[in-house]
Order: sequence, then structure tokens, then C-alpha cells
Amino acid sequence: MHQSKLAQIGLISLLLLSGCATTETVQDPRDPWEGWNRNVQSFNDGLDDYVMKPAAKGYRWVMPNFADRAVSNFFSNIDDIGVTINDFLQGKFSQSGQDGARFLVNSTAGIAGLIDVGTMIDLPKHKEDFDQTLGVWGVSTGPYLVLPFFGPSSPRGVGGLVGDAAMNPISYIGTYVSTGLFALNAIDQRADNLATERIADEAALDRYSFFRDAYLARRRYLVYDGNPPEEVDVLELEDFEFEGEDGMGPVSPY
Repeated sequence: MHQSKLAQIGLISLLLLSGCATTETVQDPRDPWEGWNRNVQSFNDGLDDYVMKPAAKGYRWVMPNFADRAVSNFFSNIDDIGVTINDFLQGKFSQSGQDGARFLVNSTAGIAGLIDVGTMIDLPKHKEDFDQTLGVWGVSTGPYLVLPFFGPSSPRGVGGLVGDAAMNPISYIGTYVSTGLFALNAIDQRADNLATERIADEAALDRYSFFRDAYLARRRYLVYDGNPPEEVDVLELEDFEFEGEDGMGPVSPY
């Protein structure tokens, strides 16, 4: 009997030690700033819960579907300016011509981009930004970095943000007007993601790791134009979007 109890105690001890070993967090080499990043993500989550999500819900409530779509099309059309430039910088000259034509068509026949005529005539929307351009030029992503307000990023992504802002004409039309337009774009994008944000909440045991892994895989996927090295499992990442810096992986509230 005494030996049986000792055996039980030993077994329980082994199970406890095993549980501790399996729950121990292993430092991801891509994420040396995890402490900072988790704190900033918590800040961004709070900002989203108390500011962005209520604003997005109110926006969705007051905006008819056709008006919501027109606003999204307008900002997508402005984005095509940077897409066209980044196409050229990456050496995609044919695609640059297509995206430039798309911008011209939508800006004229599409009434300043409110109507996506380009898609109707087989000029599809492409996703190119300066972060991808830097990646094509051989610049390393660097460690994972969560930015206040912007969300998932990296040192290269910060450079991408600066380059994209320089290519966006809204940046040059006055502080108050540009701030208002950027805020409207952020709220419009957040409203578009209200119905799909449950993907992350339901799929992730660790929401932070989910966004980190999806962001890094998504950026790699985009840099390689959908054909990253085989060891990288991209999990059909063309179906995921990020709203942080680039629109940045699965749906993010940032």
C-alpha cells in the first residue's frame, strides 16, 4: 500500500513536471521584443474596444451600403497611385502600366474612384506597397514589431509606412483635411472587418502569436508574389487582410 502511494505521488509529480515543460514559453527568434510588443498590442486592443470598434459600428449604422462601398473605392483608388509606383520600383513594368490605367479609368469614368470601373473592365486591384518594394530589393524584415495605433509591423515595415505616406497625395493637402481623411479611411476599413474579426478570436489560443505569425507569413507571401519558399506554409494567405500598416495577415482590429 505504501509503495502504491509512492508510485502515485511519483506519477503525479512527473505529470506536473511534464505540464510545466509543455506550457513553458519558448522565445521566438523573430520576436526578441515580445514583452514590448504584447504591451503595445494590449494598448491597441483597448483603443480598438473603446474607440475604433464603436466608431466603426456607428459608421456602419449610418452609412448605406452603396455609400460605404463608394468610400472604400475612393481610398482604394488613391492607393493605386502608390501601387503603380511600387510596381515600377519592383521592375513590374507591365503591371505598373495596368495599375496606372486602372487609376486613370477609375478617376474619370469612375467619378474620382467612387465606382470601381477598372475591375469591371478586367483591370484588377493589386496589392503593392513600399515594404514589399524594400523586400524585393533585399532588405531584411527584421524583428517583429507592434506599433502603437498601427499594429503589427517590423523595422522594414516602418520604412514602408514612410514610403507609402510619401506616395499618398492625401499627405500633402493640409493637416486637418489629411488627418480627417486618414481617420475616415481607418474607420471605413475597421467597419469592413467587423463581421470577420471573429476568425482570430475563435481560431487562436494565443491571439498575440496568431497575429504575429500571420503577419510575418503574409508579408513574406506578398514579397514573393504568392510563391514563397516551400518551407513557409502560407495557408492561402490571399484570403487574409491586415488593417494596421498595410493592411496588414488575418483581419486585425488595428
